[in-house]
Amino acid sequence: MYQFSRAIYRELAPHILPPAHGASVGANHEHVLHACEAVVERMATDRHYFAYPARTLYCDVRSYFAMSEQGHVHRVVNRYIGYAQRFLVENPVAAYTSVSGQPPQCRATTRKGSACQRVPLAHNGYCPSHQHLAETEDRELAAA
Repeated sequence: MYQFSRAIYRELAPHILPPAHGASVGANHEHVLHACEAVVERMATDRHYFAYPARTLYCDVRSYFAMSEQGHVHRVVNRYIGYAQRFLVENPVAAYTSVSGQPPQCRATTRKGSACQRVPLAHNGYCPSHQHLAETEDRELAAA
């Protein structure tokens, strides 16, 4: 998954503004790289609760670029986040495992209060045993 964050950074790096007086030479580059990695990591580990990753990343990094570069930054962020989202849809388990180092777990808890250890379905994050919880969430969202 980090290939997406690194690709965003590589394309944006030549356009990053120099740091403010007194800051370290690579401070702005470091902030942009960390923002890219944080968004991609959250996409892989918490995809169902991260509605607008491209907007989040753009808002986090836009202050490190000149006004004349804002359109380019927005296009780059949207393009690569779109690629990452498609990869997550096609390979949800591999993406999660590459970031966290362990397979994904169901979002539900057992009757004893511990986390369910089963592998979730890709489209909602619940295992087949807890599938009914996703349907309940959908109804609650529709009612709200």
